[in-house]
Amino acid sequence: MDNLFGELRLRHLRLAPRGTLRRTRATALDAAGDYTARLGWTVAAGPARAAYRSTTACDCGTPHCAAPGLHALAGPKAAPGTPAHELRTLWASDAPVLLPAGLHFDVLDVPEQAGLQALVRLERMGTQVGPVISSPTGRMLFFVAPGTAGRLPELLYRTGWDDAALDLVCHGAGTYVAAPPTVLDGLGPMRWLRRPTRESAACPPEARLLLGTLAYACHRGRIRSAEPAWPAA
Repeated sequence: MDNLFGELRLRHLRLAPRGTLRRTRATALDAAGDYTARLGWTVAAGPARAAYRSTTACDCGTPHCAAPGLHALAGPKAAPGTPAHELRTLWASDAPVLLPAGLHFDVLDVPEQAGLQALVRLERMGTQVGPVISSPTGRMLFFVAPGTAGRLPELLYRTGWDDAALDLVCHGAGTYVAAPPTVLDGLGPMRWLRRPTRESAACPPEARLLLGTLAYACHRGRIRSAEPAWPAA
C-alpha cells in the first residue's frame, strides 16, 4: 500500500470528474446561484473584499478553520431555491461564498498531501467520493454526511484510529466552508478537486467509507515528517 502513498501534487490529479467540461471562471454570485438552485445548498455571503484580510489563522479558535477571517462578518443565509434577484441583494460583486456546515454536509479536513494520497487510493478502490475542495491553506476538504462531527471520536474508535495523533478534524454545525471561487487574500483560490453533482450534494458519502483511508494517510504523513532527513552525499 505504501507505494500508493508516495508524494503527489495537485497537477497530477484531474481537477474535475470525467466527462465534466472545463468551465469559465464563475463569479461569486453565479456560484451562489448554482449552489442554491442546482445543488440545494444553503449559502451565505462573506464580507466585501475591502472589509477583510484573510490568513491561515482565524480568531474563531476552530482548528484549521475552513473560512479563515471570513465567517465572523458573514451575511444572512440564503436557503435552497432563493431567487436570483434576492441573491443579488445579498452579494457584493466580489464577496466570498460561504457554505454553512452541519446542514447538508459535514467536512473532513486533512493536510493536502494526505488528502491527495487518500483520494487516489479511494478512487482506485472504487469508493464513491463526494465533493472535495483544495484550500490554499494547504488543506483538503472532503464533504461527508451531516452529523459526522459529533460522531468523529466514535468513528475513529470503530476504525481503530482513536489513539493515533492525527492531523484530521471535522467541520460541523456552527462552522463555515469558503467555497469556490472564493479567494483567500494573499493565499489563492479555493478549488474543486471533485465538483459536486446533484447526487453527491443531496447524498454525500458516509464518513466511515472514507475515514480509514484518510486516517492512514494522515498517520503515514506524520511518520514521514518525524523521520530524520538523510544527509546529502
